[in-house]
Amino acid sequence: MSSPSFFLDEAAARRVLMVQAFETGPATGVAWTAEDRALVTRLARETTPPDAAPERYVDERARHALHILVPRDKSVARRLERRLWRAGWMLLALLLGAALGLAVDAVGGSQRINLLAPPVWVVIAWNGIVYLSLLLPASVAPKRVRAWLARRLAVRSGGSAPLRAYGQAWARHGWPLAVARAALLLHLMAAAIALGLVAGLYLRGLVLDFRVGWQSTFLDAATVRAVLATLLAPAVALTGIAVPDAAALEALRVAPGAAATASAAPWIHLYAAMLALFVVLPRLGLAVWSGWRTMWLARHVALPRDDPYFQRLLREHRGGIPRVQVLPHGAAPTPQAALGLRALLATVLGPGLQLTVAAATPYGEEEAAAGIAAEPATTLRLALVDLGATPEEDTHGRFLQALRAAAPGVPLLLLADASAFDRRFAGMPARLAERRQAWQQLAEAQGVSWVAVALDASGVATAAAAAAAAVEAALSR
Repeated sequence: MSSPSFFLDEAAARRVLMVQAFETGPATGVAWTAEDRALVTRLARETTPPDAAPERYVDERARHALHILVPRDKSVARRLERRLWRAGWMLLALLLGAALGLAVDAVGGSQRINLLAPPVWVVIAWNGIVYLSLLLPASVAPKRVRAWLARRLAVRSGGSAPLRAYGQAWARHGWPLAVARAALLLHLMAAAIALGLVAGLYLRGLVLDFRVGWQSTFLDAATVRAVLATLLAPAVALTGIAVPDAAALEALRVAPGAAATASAAPWIHLYAAMLALFVVLPRLGLAVWSGWRTMWLARHVALPRDDPYFQRLLREHRGGIPRVQVLPHGAAPTPQAALGLRALLATVLGPGLQLTVAAATPYGEEEAAAGIAAEPATTLRLALVDLGATPEEDTHGRFLQALRAAAPGVPLLLLADASAFDRRFAGMPARLAERRQAWQQLAEAQGVSWVAVALDASGVATAAAAAAAAVEAALSR
């Protein structure tokens, strides 16, 4: 079974998503015509080898489309040329982290280290929480953040509606890559903070005389020794510096108001080793993993293969012929309506369309439609009705149910020919809207996509966008 996604590198994915935004987005901003789409499809077929991977065809088609789009809207090129990642940010994260670590007064302004409460434990505990969070399953929180980011991009990105749609699409599909890059920077910064703390401990120890001691209302020396021996066991094993026995620790106990007198050097070595073992090395390891994952994701941005837009492109690449089966209700379409329907579907589904029209199902014989089987390799079944007919559950509803029962796995679209009805009530927009609303309610009740199109020459020319949206909705159900 084929994968639900196909993969492109970051630059190619951005190109493809940009072109998709213009081809499927609102009909505002730069015009993208059916002729443009046919041209780039033909060029992509000519410049892509027949045995090339689908990903190459999709990217090649996007390149040809951008040759048309960029001269029409310079902001398209600016948006695609905007760099979303710079390697120098890793160096900046290291420098900022080291500066933060050095700036922290790790040993306190009094030149005394409290054995039971050094700031080192706060750093280690925080990193431990981070490590545990990495083991937890993903929650809905990232989805909410991603949705929020997409909304913000739609508001702040500016430009035409397709450009805003592109920003939202990249927020969705580029999210894993953005998360991996953010994780890389955060891991590097965390490691640098710990290194800065260690450097600060030793640098300040060169010019200041730090002393160590401890105080406690409830703990005695034996308990303190057990706690420190347990917590510092990894550092003891690494450095060979043992934790003093209970008697020695009792000597380090500082009475209220008294000053610590023991040298802090051994303890600085132990705490520095703990930072190296539990912060610096794990974070650098995670940074290496995130860096590898970032490079992999930058070459494997996932785009949904089952998206109707990409299904159409992949079908074009395979050379598959779109096959549509028209199933009229009440009366067969007129020759003019049939020509208009073919022109409309060719615009939506691409060149090479194969269209067959079945015999009309008479009123009152809707159950007979259950015997109309789908033809082999049918792309779409289209129930054709007259917008002038009053939609009824007992007739049109049963007709749609019978068609679905005859071919449950084939997408079904309800199309209402508005040619005669629109001419008859051209001066009554309320009546036109009322009838369309009634058909929409019927379609929603039956769970099918629908569109109303005047299948004469003028109607087809103005309904391509609405028809494309309806067809893609039907194919995605």
